[in-house]
Amino acid sequence: MNIEVQAAPSPFVFDASKVALVIIDMQRDFIEPGGFGESLGNDVTLLAGIVPTVVELLALARDGGWMVVHTRESHAPDLSDCPPAKRLRGAPEMRIGEPGPMGRILVRGEPGNAIIDALTPIAGELVIDKPGKGAFYATRLGEELATRGITHLIFAGVTTEVCVQTSMREANDRGYDCLLIEDATASYFPAFKEASLAMIRSQGGIVGWTAPFAALKREA
Repeated sequence: MNIEVQAAPSPFVFDASKVALVIIDMQRDFIEPGGFGESLGNDVTLLAGIVPTVVELLALARDGGWMVVHTRESHAPDLSDCPPAKRLRGAPEMRIGEPGPMGRILVRGEPGNAIIDALTPIAGELVIDKPGKGAFYATRLGEELATRGITHLIFAGVTTEVCVQTSMREANDRGYDCLLIEDATASYFPAFKEASLAMIRSQGGIVGWTAPFAALKREA
């Protein structure tokens, strides 16, 4: 069954049997008070504020029988998948692999690296541990989507201008039509979010489409 969502810059139409919801990096260290994000001086309430909408979006996807993908930005404990160009950023005590307020920063298995409780994946949902900012780089995501015949992706998560937009651009290059839910994504810097939304839907949707959750909920 085709669903048509009133989106920008034009309606976004998808077959409900060929769509996946991709929730990017809704991890404790980024979203919860006392985590790595807050330790860097960021206002985590800007990210936490989207949680109720993402919860509702996830429930809609589950009720509709859509494929659901959760990603975590994470690295192996020995940091073998973290190149120096990524690791050697910021203050030495705040780098990937160093002890943080919720365990080693961006390391798999550490408490802060976990997805927040409100969005805990359930059996059958795909969890992708990604060593880069994009969800396709050095992961099995492309193969998993192809196996299921997925053609359209609906995105949510954080942060809009980094991992969300990077993943959408990767998906666009691979031939997927992508919709970003505007109130289900956030940045520590609101101006960056607004600029990213404008870039994504510019020039007739050069990267993809954007729409508020209400527009999707009304049709789905």
